Amino acid sequence: MYEQTKKELDSLVTKGIVPGISYAFITHDQVEKKIFGQKQLVPVKKPLVGGELYDLASLTKVIGTTTVILKLAEQGKLAIDDPVQKYLIRFTDQRVTLRHLLTHTSALSGYIKDRDHLPPKELLTALYTLRPKAWLGKKVVYADIGLILLGEVIEVFYGRPVQEVIASEVLAPLQMNESTFTPEKDRCVPTEITAERGLIQGEVHDPKAYILGKHCGSAGLFAPLDDLIIFAQWLLGKRRPLRPIVTDKTLTMLFRDHTPTRKLGRSLGWDLRYDPKGQACLYHTGFTGTFIVIDRKNQTALIVLSNRIHPSADNEPFLKWRDVIVSDYLREKES
Repeated sequence: MYEQTKKELDSLVTKGIVPGISYAFITHDQVEKKIFGQKQLVPVKKPLVGGELYDLASLTKVIGTTTVILKLAEQGKLAIDDPVQKYLIRFTDQRVTLRHLLTHTSALSGYIKDRDHLPPKELLTALYTLRPKAWLGKKVVYADIGLILLGEVIEVFYGRPVQEVIASEVLAPLQMNESTFTPEKDRCVPTEITAERGLIQGEVHDPKAYILGKHCGSAGLFAPLDDLIIFAQWLLGKRRPLRPIVTDKTLTMLFRDHTPTRKLGRSLGWDLRYDPKGQACLYHTGFTGTFIVIDRKNQTALIVLSNRIHPSADNEPFLKWRDVIVSDYLREKES
């Protein structure tokens, strides 16, 4: 099963598009995994052996921040259509809601000078001053800003850094015991080599997350393939956490369009992809070379972890191949 998709995933390594890859197919109660290629290419080659931690980049948004917001909503502590300003009093616009942030329809715009080099408090202050353009709620433009602000909302309720909240409220009850925001360097798959930071390993690659540290809800989580399998099984309704996170009803609700118009193809936090029969599947990517597809109705999932930005982030072929792989996976799971 999935022979074409597997062939394309393996070719990412054999064609030199990524150094190495770790992936898993979940089909009902079966899990098929493969670890293939190199952990690192420079300064020396090191092979993948399994169990490595990957910088998940924006998968942090859906594994962590989105899940905690859904928990707060289920508990009645907030409503998805509440204005952001209700919780972040320094936010300057009353029209933008939590739904806008979750679905990337907030239209928040504006130039922040030196945004990748500002001190944390100055960066957050600058984000609070952004204003929406006329297409608020009418168009999806993916950005980190919304999930960073949602992380700030979470901190209002819990009174501690958002990454600590994610660890205690999501990772711990799911027993994603190897997932962490503070990894051991040697366990991590390296990402980019930059003039400013050298070989980035065991530290978050994303510039804003690097600045904000434990207060960032948009990136920063490191995890191995096995923990992503646990998370996917939970979304499929196949794994029960040690203590409740959100109900199955809430998880099922995710598999439909939640944009303000209900016609823009995004759920809460998650992107959506549709199979040939029109079934909505949850989908999300990470800049570092990670992505996940989940089909709850048909009980299938695909998890792909790579370090496509090692040694350089200039890797357009990966992005093109990723779209092909996802498309072929959605087609093959129906066959």
